[in-house]
Amino acid sequence: MSKLIVSLSPHAHGTDSVERNMRGVIIALVPALLVSFYYFGLGSVVVCVTSVAACMFFEWAITKYMMKQPTSLSDCSAILTGLLLGMNLPSNFPVWMILVGALVAIGVGKMSFGGLGCNIFNPALVGRCFLLVSFPAEMTLWPIPGQITSYTDATTGATPLSLMKEAIKNGDASILEGLPGSLDTLLGITRNGLGAGSIGEICALALIIGLAYMLWKKIITWHIPVSIIATVFVFSGLLHWSNPIYASPLQVILSGGLMLGAFFMATDYVTSPMTHKGQLIYGVAIGFLTVVIRNWGSYPEGLSFAILIMNAFTPLINFYVKPKRFGEVPARK
Repeated sequence: MSKLIVSLSPHAHGTDSVERNMRGVIIALVPALLVSFYYFGLGSVVVCVTSVAACMFFEWAITKYMMKQPTSLSDCSAILTGLLLGMNLPSNFPVWMILVGALVAIGVGKMSFGGLGCNIFNPALVGRCFLLVSFPAEMTLWPIPGQITSYTDATTGATPLSLMKEAIKNGDASILEGLPGSLDTLLGITRNGLGAGSIGEICALALIIGLAYMLWKKIITWHIPVSIIATVFVFSGLLHWSNPIYASPLQVILSGGLMLGAFFMATDYVTSPMTHKGQLIYGVAIGFLTVVIRNWGSYPEGLSFAILIMNAFTPLINFYVKPKRFGEVPARK
């Protein structure tokens, strides 16, 4: 009788890789990127190209001259970080500030922890939050699509999130009448002199198309994005039901960078939990914190801070929420 010989894992090799997944996320961002080029014109191109080029340069320089290691640009993670950072900025953001944000995102948010796979926080959000805290005036000047004459010359206006914040602060629900309709927000159409927000958040439909592509290619699972959106919808609905000064839940989930963050940044492999149960806990917490910060915090948008806070809790979630071990027999009660 022959013996059954079992070799060490892995027993089979798949086609999945870091490079493939990074390229997949970049492809998923293309619809939102093209829409931003259409609405913001040259400014969107300048910001995104500068951000991507700066992130690639800083990663190459830090890897080569400080860490003395082979370049890691081939994994496309620096390109994705630069693209996400750029899409979280206004289309008229000064070039030198973009360079500062890219240096912080790559140098502090990523390489200081050891590079890809070692970082605790999402690098693009580290760069964005640093810029938001350091240059709040420039980070809150939102160009109005259709009133942009050049990269540096554009008429700016308040965003829908700003109106929501103002309504809560003044206790005046009539302010919410200036919000665009849900269909307009879905398609990226702005009215009443409102700014469109950051480059990547103008069209919710384009982001939904990107999410569908990532789910189809199995780059991510539904657990994090759906739990974030559902939590924000439920808590916003409860607030709106209790007091009309809070915007309707549909307007809340379609406005700001909620979908951009929930689909493309909260789902980062390195900084999110490993198990599906842990991802649901992570997503619900992000959604809850987003609603709290948006309604009662200092900034109209709270998703970036919510994701970074939960990035810090990811190791704790992974520690307490573990998958069942193979062959484990449940204890008898």
